[in-house]
Amino acid sequence: MMIIMSLLVLAVIILVHEWGHFIACRNAGIDVEEFSIGFGPKLLSTHGKKDNSGAERVVKTEYSLRLFPIGGFVRMSGAEPDDMDNPRGFNRASPWQRIKVLAAGPLMNFVLAIAIFILAFTLIGIPEIVNQPILGEVVVGKPAAEAGLKSGDRVISIDGQKVSTWEEMVEIIRKTPEGITRELVVLRDGRQHTFAVTPEYNQSTQTSILGVSATLVYHKMGVWEGIKMGFVNTYLTTVLMLQGLVQLITGAVSADALAGPVGITKMIGEAAQGGLIYLLNFTALLSINLGVINLLPFPALDGSRIVFTGLELIRGRPIEAERENFIHLIGFVVLISLIILVTFNDIVNIAKGG
Repeated sequence: MMIIMSLLVLAVIILVHEWGHFIACRNAGIDVEEFSIGFGPKLLSTHGKKDNSGAERVVKTEYSLRLFPIGGFVRMSGAEPDDMDNPRGFNRASPWQRIKVLAAGPLMNFVLAIAIFILAFTLIGIPEIVNQPILGEVVVGKPAAEAGLKSGDRVISIDGQKVSTWEEMVEIIRKTPEGITRELVVLRDGRQHTFAVTPEYNQSTQTSILGVSATLVYHKMGVWEGIKMGFVNTYLTTVLMLQGLVQLITGAVSADALAGPVGITKMIGEAAQGGLIYLLNFTALLSINLGVINLLPFPALDGSRIVFTGLELIRGRPIEAERENFIHLIGFVVLISLIILVTFNDIVNIAKGG
C-alpha cells in the first residue's frame, strides 16, 4: 500500500507538471507529439478519436502510459535535432512563447500546492494535539500494539508515576534505556488495565518510542482564510526550500539530507500513516519541491532552458543547437548520477534503521 500510495502521489504531481507544459503548448500553437505519464515501454496509448460523422480524425498528440510511472514528459515537435522542419514546432515559436511553455510546468506545481493547502485547511482543518495522555493511532507492529494497547486508551501512570499530560508521557518513554520494560496503567471503557511494554530504542537518536500518536482535533478555516493561508504556506515553503538549497551548496547542510525515489517513497508512506492531512501537506511540499528544482538554471532542467531562451532574447539570435544540446546532455548525465547516489544513500539509511 505504501508503494501504491507513493506512486499515486508522484503520478499526480508529475501529471500536473506535464499538463502545464501541454496546455501552454496548445495556447502557443505548438504541436505536441506525445503526452506521456511514466518512462520505459508503453503500456497504453491512443492516437485519435471519432468525430460526429463516425470517421476517424487523426489527432497529432499521442497520449501514453508507460511502465515506470515515476516521471513523465511532453514531447513537442521541433524540440529534437532531427525534427526542426514543422512550422508549428517548438523551435519556430517566439522566445517569449517558449519561455511561457518552459515555465508553465513548474508554475503548475505551485498552483497544485496552493490548491492542496486550501483544500486541507478548509475541508479537513489544521490538526492540533490534545495535550492529554490519550492514545491516538497505535501503529501495527510497534511495541504499544504488540503489548495490546489500543487507540483511545488513557495512560494513568507509568511505573507508578502519575501521568497527566501527553508531554509528560512522551518524555518518560523517550528517556527509557534500551531493553527496559515499562508498566503502563491505562483507563479503557471505565476500567483500569495494566500493560508491560518494552519501548523501541533508536540507536541513532538514543531515544525510545511506543509507536503511538497523540489524539488530534481539527480546526477548519473559512474559505477566504483558507485561500489566504494556501498562498502564504506555499510562499513560506518555497522560501524554506531555497534557503535549504543555499545551505546545501555552502556545506551548512550535509548531502546526506538529500532523498531519492526510495527515500521519498518511505516519507510518503510515513505521511500517509499520520492521516490524510499529513499526506496532503507532504504532497504539496513535494509539488513545491519539483517546481523549485525545475526552475533552477541547471542543464537539462526547465530553468536552464529558460536561461538559454533569455540569452537568445538578449543576443537577438539563438545559441547553437548542438552546443546547447551538448550542455543539456551533460546536465542530464549529472542528474542521473545524482539520483543513483541519493538512492544508494536512501537504501543505506533504511538498512541502518534511519
